[in-house]
Amino acid sequence: MTNNGKTILIVDDDRTVCQFLSRLAQGEGLAPSVAFEGETALAKVQAECPDVLLVDLRMPGMDGMEVMRKAKAFDEDLPVILITGNAEIKGAVAAMKAGAHDYLAKPFNDLEVKRVILRALSERELKRKLKNLSCEVQQSGSLREILGPSDAVGQLITDINHVAKSDFGVVILGETGAGKEVMARAIHRASLRTNKPFVPVDCGAIPETLLEDELFGHEKGAFTSAVSKQSGKFEAAHGGTLFLDEISNMPLGSQAKLLRVLQEKSIYRIGSTKSIGVDVRVLVASNQDLQTLTDAGTFRRDLYFRLNEFTICIPPLRERRTDIIYLAKRFLDVTNVELQKNVTGFSESAIEALLSHSWPGNVRQLRSTIRRAVLLAEGIITDKHLDIVQLPNGLPGGVESRISEPQGIPPGDLPLKEMVRRNTMKLEREVLTQMLRRTGGNKAKAARLLQIDYKTMHTKVKEYCINLNAKEEYGQED
Repeated sequence: MTNNGKTILIVDDDRTVCQFLSRLAQGEGLAPSVAFEGETALAKVQAECPDVLLVDLRMPGMDGMEVMRKAKAFDEDLPVILITGNAEIKGAVAAMKAGAHDYLAKPFNDLEVKRVILRALSERELKRKLKNLSCEVQQSGSLREILGPSDAVGQLITDINHVAKSDFGVVILGETGAGKEVMARAIHRASLRTNKPFVPVDCGAIPETLLEDELFGHEKGAFTSAVSKQSGKFEAAHGGTLFLDEISNMPLGSQAKLLRVLQEKSIYRIGSTKSIGVDVRVLVASNQDLQTLTDAGTFRRDLYFRLNEFTICIPPLRERRTDIIYLAKRFLDVTNVELQKNVTGFSESAIEALLSHSWPGNVRQLRSTIRRAVLLAEGIITDKHLDIVQLPNGLPGGVESRISEPQGIPPGDLPLKEMVRRNTMKLEREVLTQMLRRTGGNKAKAARLLQIDYKTMHTKVKEYCINLNAKEEYGQED
């Protein structure tokens, strides 16, 4: 049995223990190295970069806890296994809380020693692979990695290159799940502010009463629950970029205060009369056309002109068919690493299903679908593993597109389970839409009446792309 040259460092002042553990490690294809005290062990950690460290909890001089702490300062992902006597189990548990991977109690059980070591090796390898994938996403070609190889993505990259180095305000338009935050982060990474904070705020997920506190912060005693001073997102983003997602959900009163901040480059915490200067680039996103909302009077025209120095429109996934299979394969590879599986690809029926689906949830929905399919599949993903409801094709392509309500299903065309699922979706969407109309678009009030929490309401509205028209949303139905 081999482990591809993996190394293990064994540290114990008892030479017999080191010899015994070395033999077990060699039997598993590992290359053992030994040290009999802490200083030598730390020198070997830096010189040899072992894949696993076994260290006795109690040793003369530097004990196992200190060796672990200093070794992890050099290599934070190094799995450390503590060797302990039965009387020291509490100490071993405390060490695990401090960062140890596991512990082995004397006298040793051979099978248990092998199991713990191999599990530590497996987890270290997984961390390495995930870090490598993460690094790939951070490279200059990351938008191609994240969004796909289509010409439309190429145009998005061109748009970013045009605007990133400036301090222009940017409006990013796109349907739910299309990748608006990905675009905002790409602009930030390519900007002169790249080494400063990127702070995202989802205006649709924060109740109106809390939004200004979230953005501007508060002073101690500003309201009943303000037991201490709290900075807001503008201060957190100082020198960097503030990303306001779904800004179309921002109340008109808050819009006026945002406009003042952009003009004056200063904020007032709630409960304070002292201004605080802020140097922040503001990027905003919406799944609705802000120009249309300004015409309807539900979004301030002056704020729109202040924000909209440059516009980027992200095409929905159904209009970027060449990206679908590329992204599906990418999500498959990432999920294989995460789940430690080896799903090799997609059947023809799966590819056909992926390409024919309308993807109302865009890239976010595709990712969730592939993750679930990898979890269920063995060997290859078929259409049976794809948990997608095929909605009508040819949905409108604008940013205000809405999912058509699921149509009636002729008996016998689909399995009972799928028929029930589709009709449940239809009923749930109808109930949510009717309740939002009843409450004038107030999601918090609708959630209370339906006896669900606000986060669930917000998630469902996004999932079903429920966009009431402007008059309905603000309680002005004719």
